[in-house]
Amino acid sequence: MRPQDLLIPTPAGLFCPQGGFHIDPTRPVDKAVITHGHSDHARPGHGTVLATPETIDIMRLRYGDGFAGSTQAIAYGEAVEINGVGVGFHPAGHVLGSAQIAVEAEGLRIVASGDYKNVSDPTCVPFELVRCDVFITEATFGLPVFRHPAPAAEIAKCLQSVTLFPERTHLIGAYSLGKAQRVMALLREAGYRRPIYLHGALETLTRYYAARFDLGELKLVRGATKDELAGAIVLAPPSALKDVWTRRFSDPVTAFASGWMRIRARARQGGVELPLVISDHADWDGLIATVAATGASEIWVTHGAEEALVRWCELRGLEARPLHMVGYGDENESDDDAAGTAP
Repeated sequence: MRPQDLLIPTPAGLFCPQGGFHIDPTRPVDKAVITHGHSDHARPGHGTVLATPETIDIMRLRYGDGFAGSTQAIAYGEAVEINGVGVGFHPAGHVLGSAQIAVEAEGLRIVASGDYKNVSDPTCVPFELVRCDVFITEATFGLPVFRHPAPAAEIAKCLQSVTLFPERTHLIGAYSLGKAQRVMALLREAGYRRPIYLHGALETLTRYYAARFDLGELKLVRGATKDELAGAIVLAPPSALKDVWTRRFSDPVTAFASGWMRIRARARQGGVELPLVISDHADWDGLIATVAATGASEIWVTHGAEEALVRWCELRGLEARPLHMVGYGDENESDDDAAGTAP
């Protein structure tokens, strides 16, 4: 069997003809295998959804009970068979419940990584390397300029600013699923014990995380006085940083937790005073290390800086090609306001 017989890119997403399922389809399909809960990968309206229990929970929280005709929860390490095709779920280290999908038939294994990172994250299961014949990798930060610093160092930078400006609210933009909760956990690991305040759009998913991880004392911004918020750390969706909602804070320090903050011009253009380079995607070094470690002889590259990573593979004797698939955001920028309550 050739790789292109097992998985093919289609307008609806990666499709397995023999198995009759799509991986992270961008439009409603009969059977969808979902890597994780971000809205550019996990859309409602499918006939059947197969995903980790956490991803199914997250989809239900975001889209309601009727987000799919039926669901099947698959645990990490569990393998199922769909029309003679083996399908396995392995930790991707991206966000809570994120999975790489291993698809196997006739001795051929293809691993679709979804989004992933191979650095420590206190709010999800670590990335698991899966040996395979073909590896489908994301390339969100697929350029050598993207080399992310240690998250703890970025959190230390934030807390130093809090110490230097104790009267100013530190308003951190962070995506609603995964990034915001990771920042909270990193703050706690760094010894920050004061209440962390949340924009209402973060409440639902953060409560789900807080039932599984120690995020400390959390409070909603709504109902808090300006005096209470002075000197506090507040997390909000990135879009809220430019909203009238911010007028309730006195002289806030505007921060943004994102891998894109490596590009200082982007931070300046966005009016970000305190850029925090914290990403839930692998950086350039993480991408090339993972590609090499899988042992795959063929690499398919999707959603991101595809050509640079393809070229890197070719220079090392690996067969590689870009998939040119559309419908996936860059570090979930389309995802920052999905689901939640009013501010």
